[in-house]
Amino acid sequence: MKKKVLSILSLSVILWVNAQEKDSLKQKTIDEVVITGQFTQQSINKSIYKVEVIDAQQIKNMAVTNVAEVLNQNLNILIEPSKNSGNSTANIMGLSGEYTKILIDNIPVVSDEGMGNLVDLTKINVNNIERIEVVKGSMGVEYGNNAVAGVINIITKKNYSKKFTALASVQEETVGKDYDWFRKGNGRHIQSLNLGYRFNDNWSLSADINHNDFQGYKGFQNGYKYFSENNDGKRGYDWQPKDQLTVNGTIRYSKNNTNFFYKLNFLTEEINYYNPLVTDLPLGGGNRTYTANDKDYHTNRWIHQFNIQTKLGRIHYNGDFSYQSQERKSQIYTYDVPNRKEISRDPEITFYKSDVLYSRGMFSNFLDNEKINFQLGYELDRTKGFADATTFESNNNGKSIERAIFNYANFLSAEWKLNDWFSFRPGVRLALSDRFSSQYNYSGTLRFQTSEKSDIRAVFGSANRFPTYDELYTFVVDNNHDIRGNENLKPETGYSASVFWDYALTNKDNWKFNFSLSGMYLDVQNRIEDVIINNSPLQITFLNVDNYKSILFGGGINVRKGDLSLNAGVSVMGISQALNTGNITSPDDYNYYTEANLAANYTLPSTKTLFALYYKYTGTQRRYTYLGKENDPGDPGQYILGEIGDFNMLNFTVSQPFFKNHFEISAGIKNIFDVKSVRNTVQSGDTHNASSGLQNLFYGRSYFMRLNYNF
Repeated sequence: MKKKVLSILSLSVILWVNAQEKDSLKQKTIDEVVITGQFTQQSINKSIYKVEVIDAQQIKNMAVTNVAEVLNQNLNILIEPSKNSGNSTANIMGLSGEYTKILIDNIPVVSDEGMGNLVDLTKINVNNIERIEVVKGSMGVEYGNNAVAGVINIITKKNYSKKFTALASVQEETVGKDYDWFRKGNGRHIQSLNLGYRFNDNWSLSADINHNDFQGYKGFQNGYKYFSENNDGKRGYDWQPKDQLTVNGTIRYSKNNTNFFYKLNFLTEEINYYNPLVTDLPLGGGNRTYTANDKDYHTNRWIHQFNIQTKLGRIHYNGDFSYQSQERKSQIYTYDVPNRKEISRDPEITFYKSDVLYSRGMFSNFLDNEKINFQLGYELDRTKGFADATTFESNNNGKSIERAIFNYANFLSAEWKLNDWFSFRPGVRLALSDRFSSQYNYSGTLRFQTSEKSDIRAVFGSANRFPTYDELYTFVVDNNHDIRGNENLKPETGYSASVFWDYALTNKDNWKFNFSLSGMYLDVQNRIEDVIINNSPLQITFLNVDNYKSILFGGGINVRKGDLSLNAGVSVMGISQALNTGNITSPDDYNYYTEANLAANYTLPSTKTLFALYYKYTGTQRRYTYLGKENDPGDPGQYILGEIGDFNMLNFTVSQPFFKNHFEISAGIKNIFDVKSVRNTVQSGDTHNASSGLQNLFYGRSYFMRLNYNF
């Protein structure tokens, strides 16, 4: 641990000592703007909410390949990969992907099981992203159901300043120690192309394509070619091979008070699952071979979006209309492992499918008054979902599920600027559904500008989380199981309260400092958990029985001068869970853990060489987990304190431009401390685990090189 800390401090000191003075007055400053949770596009300094922004330059400096890798650098966000599905979802403030709303250009993204939540962040590439905005806390008034832990809004590029723009990029990356340029089977290979054309001052067109070929990570396994006569379970991969192709196209119009764009996104993905177990197949005459039942997963996703911003008299209107669909199919085939050939292939079946019609509109500026105004909005979506029987544990007794849910909501918020230093914004939402009872959400936000350099924000909000397919419809009844979903489940309800303080300072030598402190409380009620309702015979169902609370304290500092920037943050979070099996209840005391991060960027003025360093530490987490006796269903069991181990992540990148920034070479190391998995005795035996008591998080140290060409 000491060596790791010394390494980080040494690299930071090198970047600091080499920083040279540069007249900051000669630099053109652009006020950063945000849209998440705002009436209209707003300066980040005047935003009523505390918005964390990751811009395109930061993303480029990280040399990441998808949104999952970007967000892993943020405090209190952990991207959790699933070994079986190949998906990676965001865990915010200790809550899994069901509790976070994922948006692209302010609209929820379709996923396997619905819209906006449980979104696979590895399916969102970064080559067309302008910025990512993150708001933590319950945002139910603005963004509806499932925005309990927060909102992640991905803003894409839609316009370019030049008449014609073309950006091409190629990135080659090792996966752990594995890499092979020519022969299929090792490494990650990425190619992307961005095109933009501005017809005139009003019309512009942009398009991009990105191919991300990840050839899998063996980890504890030995790859798809391996087999053992004693069936040791070592065939296959800890991270399954995944091949993605993403295409985007946008046409944009802007004139006077009207702006609109139409955007099309298409993604196709293939994941290859190699069964770790093989079967002995006699061929006759004393000959034999070994076969495996492998499976391919194919996903196609379409997103159509039309956005218009205009004025109806003095009233501002911002409307979104979207049709989205995502279909995941699976196909089992029999593979002859020693002879490396396919013997037979089953028909392809639909595994998950979601079709969504969505619209969201906001009317504002009714009073045309700088002091007081209000916003009236609506949101509606019709989500039609299908889950094949094989998506559930066992086979759901052969029953596939197909359901359609229609949700409609109205929300109202007002913003009152009493004077230059104080503003207040209350909000309320009424959500109606043909599946669940009416839901009400509330919010209230205060902003105090205590001086020209300092402001304080106080935020309260609520949001609901709707049950998933598994919680509603699982039905597994056989000799060993009796697990049934509950169609009478109620939505969970989350409440959050937060306080944020920001202070900016520029000294006489033009060093710029930004300090921040924050505190947040989150309470989730009616948590859905699987509960033992009968010990003998053992019967399990899902009920609204548990509560979840978390307390978060954090602080950060940003330092900038000329070509040097440093960002550092630290947080302490405590989690309390009241778990209930129906017979016993867990202790509900808080268990605390620490996180810290550091980002340092320095550009040599003479050669324009960029050095970028990104570090994050996640401390040991302790949570209660249920321990029962499998062979004694009459025993009530007990709750014990499990542990999720700590880990350090460190990435380093060097970039060098040539030919007046038309050509750039970047190289670096990701995951310098070679983290692969962490000890996890909270979810021991879960499908994410590499082996008993371990949870997969990363695939070890990797090296990369990227070539960018700007036409």
